Amino acid sequence: MGRQFRWLWASYAVSAYGSGLGFGAFPLIAVLVLQAGPGQVSALSAVGPAVGALIAVPLGPWVEFRRKRSVMIGTDLARFAVMMTIPIAYALGLLTFTQLMVASVALAAAKIAFNAASGAFLKTLVRPDELLVANARFESTQWSSIAIGPPLGGAAIGVLGPVTTVIADAFSYLLSALGITAIHGHHEPPPRRERRTMRAADLLDGWRHIFGHPGLRALYANQLVVGGLIMATEPVLAVLLLRDLGFPPWQYGLAFALPCLGGLIGSRLARRVVARHGRDRIIRVVGALRVVWLIGLVFVRPGLIGLLTVIAVELAIIVFMSLYTPVLATYRLEQTPQDRAARTLTAWSIGSSASIAICTALGGLLAEVTSPRTVLAAAGLLILLSPLLLRRPFREPAPRPREPVPEAPRPA
Repeated sequence: MGRQFRWLWASYAVSAYGSGLGFGAFPLIAVLVLQAGPGQVSALSAVGPAVGALIAVPLGPWVEFRRKRSVMIGTDLARFAVMMTIPIAYALGLLTFTQLMVASVALAAAKIAFNAASGAFLKTLVRPDELLVANARFESTQWSSIAIGPPLGGAAIGVLGPVTTVIADAFSYLLSALGITAIHGHHEPPPRRERRTMRAADLLDGWRHIFGHPGLRALYANQLVVGGLIMATEPVLAVLLLRDLGFPPWQYGLAFALPCLGGLIGSRLARRVVARHGRDRIIRVVGALRVVWLIGLVFVRPGLIGLLTVIAVELAIIVFMSLYTPVLATYRLEQTPQDRAARTLTAWSIGSSASIAICTALGGLLAEVTSPRTVLAAAGLLILLSPLLLRRPFREPAPRPREPVPEAPRPA
């Protein structure tokens, strides 16, 4: 799809693999370096992204009315600077839990702004018929980075120290900014702004477009439910596997890293499956198939059988999710005007982050009162209702036939 897209894809890959290496670095530093307790670690994992999403609310209009390439470069450089404060403070003996929390908030807000700008920029960079292929390539890169990055990051931390992966993640943002800078020759349309000041109503434009579009409204509601319930099972599943069933850490890591390779399968199939069966059927059928497996985690048992059960369930979820996500991303861009793309993507990310935070908190409270298996069963049963939100057709409306125009009488 051209040299310019290759630069964008390479920048995304560098950043994704850097984030894969640094996965879980902040909680690990909080435990190993700052001797933080479970409450502080939970706050770092939940409160930071939630507050970052709240801060990102006014960023949607701000990104919309600026050059998207410049926003992407700026947010990458900002993330590099924020990440580098951690190893510097660690080397000077000045690192605190408050600094980790502030950095987590800043990184969450910058990530939402970057994703909004990159989605809007992609729409101007490739042809409409190439959007699905581009989103599928990003999806495959994301899953491969999750499969490869965390195991390598864990090994690097064991050999070189707790802030090693933070430094690698920071420089991945710097390299990403350099790659985006190398995108030359693309004439990004100037942002259209009708007034100089931002109104309070501008903050809701993204949600206004989503809820005003029947297809996007259904997909948004479905995504909030599915994403929140799936992510809510991760902490309680970790407790079940590591504490209750006695899985060693390497098996726990393998149970989540190995299935991520299924993301390569689903994302690679997206284009040909849509071409064969149509987008409407893929959204409804694959949207349902990606949620029917979660209930299987309730039946995990100790030993090899339990490990294989987790791998099989996670693999099935990821294969169908990686097939569904590029189709969703493409439909969302196609149904959003260019002058509202950044605000819509920002609203989508903020809603997803809030849903995950709320469901994770509720799942943790339920696990404290009952048990991890109860949370897994509740999430597995509730998520089975989510396909009801995808019952409407997502095909493009057929153009109405023109009424025949009566011919004018010919002169004799």
